[in-house]
Amino acid sequence: MRVPAYTAAQVRAVERPLLDAGQPLMRRAATALAGVIGERLTDAAAPRVLVIAGSGDNGGDALYAASELGEGIEVDVLAVGSRVHEDGLAAALEAGARQVSVDEAVAAASGYTVVVDGILGIGTSPDPALRGAAREAVARLLAAMGDGMRRTVAVDLPSGLQPDTGVADDVVLPAAVTVTFGAVKAGLVIGRGPDLCGDLVLVDLGLEPGLADEEPAGEASVTRILEA
Repeated sequence: MRVPAYTAAQVRAVERPLLDAGQPLMRRAATALAGVIGERLTDAAAPRVLVIAGSGDNGGDALYAASELGEGIEVDVLAVGSRVHEDGLAAALEAGARQVSVDEAVAAASGYTVVVDGILGIGTSPDPALRGAAREAVARLLAAMGDGMRRTVAVDLPSGLQPDTGVADDVVLPAAVTVTFGAVKAGLVIGRGPDLCGDLVLVDLGLEPGLADEEPAGEASVTRILEA
């Protein structure tokens, strides 16, 4: 189905009043994300998930989603930011996840059923390239995963993809599916976006009334829309 796409600034402006009113957008997004991840684990005999968490809200989304995956799923958490979403990490660890180093994650790369990319979101700078520990981790995982790299579920957008222009360098995990929140970001449908995002799943967070007066930045095709 076809839906409008918007810039990061448009989405942030519409989200802000909901966040200020105490709407639990992160937890709602995380629950929808966990459902999509869970669907990709149903046929695995011994499902194992790697969650790569950055410093911001995307890391929080990914960590809360990890906490909702349920029993029987082995979850590793690789923190690659200058900090980590502490409440999200605590929830994931309480649910049975374990923190791993980049060396441990790379060594186990071939065994992960799903890799969750929660490094960067729409707050990225005009230059979206991954840096520091995040860049090292993604570069090493790309090399280790080889032909199986399309096991990734991207949180909101593939990390390293500019949300408005679709610009990206080569250190980006190409996603099998991107679970995008509230509205499709323009960068997912232009530039390198279509090559990197895989299937697009839109999570409805109730932003439509606020976006009604905004001029869309483009149009996207999504595989489905989830209520959250």
